[in-house]
Amino acid sequence: MGIPLADRQELLTQPLIAALSVSRENGQGPLTVPIWYDYTPGGDVWFVTGKDSLKARLLAAAGRCTIMVERTDPTVRYVSVEGPVRIADATTSESEAMARRYLPPEAADAYLAEAANFPPEVTVRLSPENWLSADLGAF
Repeated sequence: MGIPLADRQELLTQPLIAALSVSRENGQGPLTVPIWYDYTPGGDVWFVTGKDSLKARLLAAAGRCTIMVERTDPTVRYVSVEGPVRIADATTSESEAMARRYLPPEAADAYLAEAANFPPEVTVRLSPENWLSADLGAF
């Protein structure tokens, strides 16, 4: 059964690993990959990816995507959001914020030092239009 909007939004604020799905061309199934993301209730879901990555190219072509997060404790609950995306060059502060959201301080520092050598990145902002959610209870 679906869960209330406030509960859906609260689950989406947690630093879980999201599954990103975006359409492909030529009749292939969607690209579905794990991502780090961030979300503030009422706003956009955002994430950073390589500017020339397959994800970025497919997102630009499709103009929309879906992300899904799941938690298993205390109950199995998931939230999926789908909508249009906006893509812009990533800032250093966005890349740093994402690393610090998911990694402990020492690991984030090491990751960010290495990230200085990464190819250029973009920030993708997903505006939630369609929500799907369920709480499947405890198992």
